[in-house]
Amino acid sequence: MPTDKLTDSKIRQAKPADKPYKLFDGGGLFLLITPEGTKLWRLKYRFGGKEKLLAIGSYDKGFSLKKAREERDKARDQLVIGVDPSAAKKEEKKTAREQTENTFRAIAMDWSKTYGARWSESHRRQVVASLEADAFPALGGLPIKEITPPMVLEVIRAVEARGALDVASRVLQRTGSVFRFAIQTGKAAYNPAADMQGVLKTRKVEHRAAISRAKLPELLKKVDTYTGDPVTRIGLKLVMLTFVRSGELRGARWGEFDFDQKEWRIPAERMKMRSAHIVPLSSQALSALEELQPLTGQYDLVFPSQLNPDKPISENTLLYALYRLGYHKRATVHGFRALASTILNETGFRPDVIERQLAHVERNKVRAAYHRSEYLEERRKMMDWWGAFIESMGSDQKVVPLRRQPA
Repeated sequence: MPTDKLTDSKIRQAKPADKPYKLFDGGGLFLLITPEGTKLWRLKYRFGGKEKLLAIGSYDKGFSLKKAREERDKARDQLVIGVDPSAAKKEEKKTAREQTENTFRAIAMDWSKTYGARWSESHRRQVVASLEADAFPALGGLPIKEITPPMVLEVIRAVEARGALDVASRVLQRTGSVFRFAIQTGKAAYNPAADMQGVLKTRKVEHRAAISRAKLPELLKKVDTYTGDPVTRIGLKLVMLTFVRSGELRGARWGEFDFDQKEWRIPAERMKMRSAHIVPLSSQALSALEELQPLTGQYDLVFPSQLNPDKPISENTLLYALYRLGYHKRATVHGFRALASTILNETGFRPDVIERQLAHVERNKVRAAYHRSEYLEERRKMMDWWGAFIESMGSDQKVVPLRRQPA
């Protein structure tokens, strides 16, 4: 049977007609011209005693005459060895689809949606951004089954090379979680990140500086006489009275405070957990807020930036204020949390109550629910005691310590 009858010129000149028609090239290959002008390659062949039709591609979408002939010849070779070209093409498409669906990126995104339902939206976005920045460039397009431990190690070493050792640890942990998810969903059988134990570089742990109990009276008196921005001065007082994280204080909004209930309810989206955090307000904390209201009460944010009141003060504002007071490298805002934890534990408050007030994530959902409901009254008493204690440290008053409670 003569073949190769068509030319590119003849194909380009072919015009649509009222009905579909065919231009034959030979060997079963022909070009179908539709009334709409679409030009489609088709191959007619017989397999198992039946006539069949193989869709090869569209000339309009770049499937050239040469490429169509190559596909025809490939199909004829398959027929010689007893393979149905249509079945083979379906299998190729299935394999290609699986490779696309089973890339590290696709599975990681599926993992982030599945497990991200348990996280805050901001945390989910942060996790995905971390993978996009450090894991996807090297691993994202690879079928997950083809990723090996050296490939994972190369990703981790690249992060470590820029000195981001903490980031490297998180990337390894998240990468391992993606592989575990792939195993659970039947898309992988092996977790190469599991073999990375011990490979992470470590740095010497430097605990965040915290003021000692003995130096607390001196610090409180210096804060009271701080000559900088009064909003910053009150911010230092509030962070000591509430021992919340710096970001939680800086992002505070007036609408979160209930002066009648003496509570500050920090929304879940600003916490490192998926529920709102209640901060009982001592009389000392309420006084600080009342002092602050004339200064920033007209804004939504309690601590608005002087440059843009729609944004909070910088994360370094309170830290720089401590430096101005002479506490460079001797105290950090976060250090007040460690100080409060130490003193409250020494005084006899129950550790679970202290931990709950520090808003440390409770992974056990039953315990977390119990903490929210049953510990609140204890936390109110503890925060009242803490407010009085802080006030006494800055004056000559004395706060009667609690007797240590039995465990």
